[in-house]
Amino acid sequence: MNTTGERQPLPLEVEQLTKVFKVKRAPRLRAGWRRPRRVRAALAGVSFQVHPGEIYGVLGANGSGKSTLVRILSTLLLPDEGSVRVFGYDAVKQAASVRPLLNRVSVDPSFFKPMSAMENLLFFGRIYGLSGPDVRRASAAILARLGLDGEHAREPMLHLSRGQQQKVAVARAFLSAPRLLLLDEPTTGLDPRSKREVQSFVSEARRDRGVTILLTTHDMSEAEQLCDRVGFLSAGKLVAEGTPLELRKLVAAGRPLEEVGMEDVFIELTGRSIEEDEEEEEAG
Repeated sequence: MNTTGERQPLPLEVEQLTKVFKVKRAPRLRAGWRRPRRVRAALAGVSFQVHPGEIYGVLGANGSGKSTLVRILSTLLLPDEGSVRVFGYDAVKQAASVRPLLNRVSVDPSFFKPMSAMENLLFFGRIYGLSGPDVRRASAAILARLGLDGEHAREPMLHLSRGQQQKVAVARAFLSAPRLLLLDEPTTGLDPRSKREVQSFVSEARRDRGVTILLTTHDMSEAEQLCDRVGFLSAGKLVAEGTPLELRKLVAAGRPLEEVGMEDVFIELTGRSIEEDEEEEEAG
């Protein structure tokens, strides 16, 4: 408990975050002249805060800037403008202090594929500084919770399904006991049962471990089920933020709330559906 009256730093504070990528120049059209490089703003002045123990969802189409955001938050990519603070530490200037506080699950995690799930977890657990017995005990408990105990835990990763591999990625992230967990599309490509198991595990981790979670997704029902608050990201800009209920009320316009889904909210606030947003991003 804070007895000094000082404000405790938030798990995550993002201020005016901007990241621009240069697009390759077109081939030379005539001697000595090229078309100028185009620039694309993956993030354009994004600001939000995440509170302790909260699951904050970032919703948007593929290509809207969600993965770029997570890479910056996890200190893997430098922003062009703006700032990120993780529990009070500057993610650019104090990256060495930030990294032990968080972990990340990407949509396409990397493993030592010939090794088993348990062997991968034992290896990464030791990298995180855990003792062998502690890693084995924690790994077995997490894998069992995710339905990957017994033979599955000893199977080479090459033999596991896409959904099973993603479960191992989630288990690996929790080994380091992060205070902030960044989940970048963690259930994409999973079958319905695996998706439910991962979603349930994420909810229980927040409840039982008090971990703060940032979740990116384009699955509206997943966001409404898991997230305390959500922000809509479209073309690199945060266009709306609030609880799912607040956002549904915002666009209801007299309709019963049970008839207003998060997809309706997205369409109302961005002027297009997730699919249309993805098509525009791809065209861009």
